[in-house]
Amino acid sequence: MSFKAGVISVSAAALLTGCASTGSNFRPIVDNKGVDLNRYEVDLQECQVYAKQTANAGKSAAAGAAAGAALGLALALIGGGGYKKGASAGAGALVGGVSAGAQGETNQRNIIRTCLNGRGYKVLQ
Repeated sequence: MSFKAGVISVSAAALLTGCASTGSNFRPIVDNKGVDLNRYEVDLQECQVYAKQTANAGKSAAAGAAAGAALGLALALIGGGGYKKGASAGAGALVGGVSAGAQGETNQRNIIRTCLNGRGYKVLQ
């Protein structure tokens, strides 16, 4: 994979993930027994605002792609002439972007779960 192809792949993945951006819009499953659903909706929206304060999947993917490309290039330079620098950087960008994008999404969902737990809701998933 060329560096250009890697960057295009990661950019496309980041764009799609960023457009979905479900991390901060996540609605966990909560035990509703004894819960005022109007109050829950207000609390959920406030927790979603907290989740938006951290990097979403798209931003995380872009940062991960840059770090992965740099690491891939560095390893290719250390490895010597047997490694293609562009391909190594592209592969690093792809792996770094996908991994960091998934982590950004997970972080936002965890913030919402933790916030709701802190407000006394029993979050099931």
